[in-house]
Amino acid sequence: MDSGEKRLNELGYRQELRREMTLFKTLAISFSTMTLFTGITPLYGSSLLYAGPASLVWGWVVVSFFTWFVGIAMAEICSSFPTTGSLYFWAAHLAGPRWGPLASWCCAWLETIGLIAGIGTQAYAGSQTLQSIILLCTGTNKDGGYFAPKWLFLCMYMGLTVIWAVLNTFALEVIAFIDVISIWWQVIGGLVIVIMLPLVALTRKSGSYVFTHFEMAPESTGISSKPYAVVLSFLVSQYSLYGYDAAAHLTEETKGADKNGPISILTSIGIISVFGWAYILALTFSIQDFNYLYDTTNETAGAFVPAQILYDAFHGRYHNSAGAIILLFVIWGSFFFGGLSITTSAARVVYALSRDQGIPFSSVWRQVHPKHKVPSNAVWLCAAVCILLGLPILKVNVVFTAITSICTIGWVGGYAVPIFARMVMAEKNFKPGPFYLGKARRPICFIAFLWICYTCSVFLLPTYYPISWDNFNYSPVALGIVLSLIMLWWVLDARKWFKGPVRNIEIPNEKV
Repeated sequence: MDSGEKRLNELGYRQELRREMTLFKTLAISFSTMTLFTGITPLYGSSLLYAGPASLVWGWVVVSFFTWFVGIAMAEICSSFPTTGSLYFWAAHLAGPRWGPLASWCCAWLETIGLIAGIGTQAYAGSQTLQSIILLCTGTNKDGGYFAPKWLFLCMYMGLTVIWAVLNTFALEVIAFIDVISIWWQVIGGLVIVIMLPLVALTRKSGSYVFTHFEMAPESTGISSKPYAVVLSFLVSQYSLYGYDAAAHLTEETKGADKNGPISILTSIGIISVFGWAYILALTFSIQDFNYLYDTTNETAGAFVPAQILYDAFHGRYHNSAGAIILLFVIWGSFFFGGLSITTSAARVVYALSRDQGIPFSSVWRQVHPKHKVPSNAVWLCAAVCILLGLPILKVNVVFTAITSICTIGWVGGYAVPIFARMVMAEKNFKPGPFYLGKARRPICFIAFLWICYTCSVFLLPTYYPISWDNFNYSPVALGIVLSLIMLWWVLDARKWFKGPVRNIEIPNEKV
């Protein structure tokens, strides 16, 4: 019997999903969920504007450092609990019988909200990249190019979401194969962009500009406080450096999951930390005219700073935009693969929560496709909610800011519950897996928990001043309403019947 399946049985679950994922395939999905381009590209322009290049560049290093604490804490828990429910399951068992149901309830819903919103961030940013590709292909903003209106933007958003759902309805090996392509796409594509972009650019910024120049733009952002500007400039890094828990969602389908799950988590963080910083440096060194990047009359309509950097580099040297379009397509592919992987993870969390009767109409969402052995109903539920999240695109200009904040707070906030429970639980009640921290677990978990709390807090802050309906970060309102309803449901009803993960195997030893 596989070591992961054996541990799954010890935890009270029988093997239902097909266990055929190798370490490399699991790593590919985890890496694709984090992705090299999808976090950095859409927020690069705004983060650069807040405080200039130095804060952006060194912010990645600082955030990467603290991300390792979160990843190491989660790797230890994953090694002990290799289940599809991952964070939700971990929270239930680590918090103990008294607090376990509440912990798993909060964690499950935070994670579900974060992952479904995560699909939306990929669909939005992918549509934004496609919008720039269409604009450059049809003649640029200055030469009568076609800039997709809001209704077409929404159609692209919905189209990507539906395509991801269709692909996730097929057998898991199809997704795994696509994600293997994804990791090579991003590694090779990332190397090409990181190496080629500074070489193609006619001029390059100096090292002192990239690493030491601090520049605020209060006339554009309304922010005059230096500390506040620095905090906001870190958002691009905090948004980019999560998603490594995707490997944990697939542990019931991964061979040797108690070992390969933690390896995938930590390897994903390592690869993204290095490649992400290199990508930021390549973009920043290649800037030709800082102020022109945000000019609404420039070739990309001032809508997408990385697209303008690519255009300036290739048009400046070759007098055409073909190279920029090709590299934008590479970046778009990264959004496509990232959205596909996040859809996979979101469906697994909905399936696990439904299996334990923690969501309305659980009997529907927990059904597994009889032939493909994937939770297809859960896949389509995630897609439908994601499409609903995107509908305000037609009327609201800050949809991406709100979806990004909801995604980050829900997703990263879900990490905090099991990490805190692991930190305070009695060590005698924990059965370690192959990856075990020993006495180091408390300081590591403590730093990880504080960092998560800080990350969630900053994504609730206003990003522009003075605050108006056009720039209002409505994520605190949206999250407040949703989380209040979820907790009200708990107080009035769910606490009476929801007990957390429901075992489908009777086990004699209760130490899990």
